[in-house]
Amino acid sequence: MVEKTKNYAVKNMSLLNDGKNLIHWAEDHMPVLMRIKADFEKRKPLKGLILGCCLHVTKETAVLARTLKAGGARVALCGSNPLSTNDAVASALAKEGVFVYAWRGVTNDEYYWCVNQVLNHKPNITMDDGSDLVTQLHTKRKEGLKHVIAGTEETTTGVNRQRIMAEKKELKYPIIAVNDALTKHFFDNRYGTGQSTIDGILRATSVLISGKTFVVCGYGWCGKGVSMRARGMGANVIVTEVNPVHALEAVMDGFIVMPIKKAAKIGDIFVTVTGNKHVIDASTIDLLKNGAIVANSGHFDNEIDVKYLDKIAKDYIEIRQNVREYHLKDGRTIYLLAEGRLVNLSAAEGHPSEVMDMSFANQALSAQWLSKKDNVKKLEKQVYPVPKEIDDEIALLKLKTMNIDIDRLSLSQIKYMDNWKEGT
Repeated sequence: MVEKTKNYAVKNMSLLNDGKNLIHWAEDHMPVLMRIKADFEKRKPLKGLILGCCLHVTKETAVLARTLKAGGARVALCGSNPLSTNDAVASALAKEGVFVYAWRGVTNDEYYWCVNQVLNHKPNITMDDGSDLVTQLHTKRKEGLKHVIAGTEETTTGVNRQRIMAEKKELKYPIIAVNDALTKHFFDNRYGTGQSTIDGILRATSVLISGKTFVVCGYGWCGKGVSMRARGMGANVIVTEVNPVHALEAVMDGFIVMPIKKAAKIGDIFVTVTGNKHVIDASTIDLLKNGAIVANSGHFDNEIDVKYLDKIAKDYIEIRQNVREYHLKDGRTIYLLAEGRLVNLSAAEGHPSEVMDMSFANQALSAQWLSKKDNVKKLEKQVYPVPKEIDDEIALLKLKTMNIDIDRLSLSQIKYMDNWKEGT
């Protein structure tokens, strides 16, 4: 049963004390965002703005929501994945005046009901993780576009969609690709996804990774992280790719690279991290060996053809939490983790707080940058990178919180780097 009022819809408000403790833990491990929050509380740079957020409702997202609210914004939040919401965190935020519409295990209809509740607040800035707010505004909720000045996007999948929209001249407002900030994808996608994906697999299965053949589908930043961490756990790692440069990089990094159909026959554990659909398709599923474990760490649940698994199975049982044991008609058993959804968020807690500290610092400072009319006036209806000064500021802040100092160029060095005439 979900508790609904005009201001929120959450699973159980009695969980709010647990949520407060989780948020407190995250705040202790997100020093950069806490410095931004303290500054926002003094200056209120977001005063008068309504922010509509479709993000994973985790303890780290709660710190971001608190930061935006401290800056003077009205914040409406829904989950960006049916299984990634922490119900205790959602309850704690609702108690604090964030307009939260999220609970773990929403149906497809409930998911879009929550998205539309956020859009009912008529946001001026959208903050997406997967582009569902943007998509709704450009299809079924076009009347809301008149209120939006700009948006931000957290993940590769969303940025890819919005770039397609921009290329087709269908994007109706500018968006900052937070995902592409160096202080985001270098760390969030590589170290965050790498660690949290392994964490999700271990929490769901408790299997020994050492000695297993571990197949990583995709060698982007997320795939690099998963491959690195799986090897660190003692696995024999195989990478599958469609991009020749990424495949070559995986080879040079010391991984075995082969087509998915070949890897399917020998892999013990499979993780998809591509952002594309049916990476593990029907023909690949037909080749999986008995006992194979299949998981997804890409944004949407279509990287694995779960419908085909359902079709060819005699039956399945929920053998463990977040583990579905499929009994196939040909006698094989296949294990699917977290229904094919994000295993790192569905079966674990997502990225470590220290990593999300930088990702959400980018979100907060990008929102502040977009709040300035002079900045927005310069933007066309395109996808833009995070301003370099924001990226650099976050990197320096992070180093300071780690008590690390770095060198600075001297005036003569700066002059030398700006001069093309000086030779050997």
